[in-house]
Amino acid sequence: MSTVERIEQRLTAALQPESLHIEDESSQHAGHAGAASGGGHYHVMLVSPRFSGQNTVARHRMVYDALGDMMQKDIHALALKLYAPEEI
Repeated sequence: MSTVERIEQRLTAALQPESLHIEDESSQHAGHAGAASGGGHYHVMLVSPRFSGQNTVARHRMVYDALGDMMQKDIHALALKLYAPEEI
């Protein structure tokens, strides 16, 4: 299973998104220290009702909690755009 598939699986299980788009931007960072260590660069756009009433920090924590150990080895950089359904 690819890293993108694992990210999708974990975020779907934890946050039950209405919309989820993950882009692997690792190739744009070739030669970067994080890329050399094996960690990839990813951009996530996620819409979840679980974000309703949550501030930006809380939303980010929810994503980091869902990804767990992947943040330590598989993911070097993670750009997040996180929305509640009423914000779209």
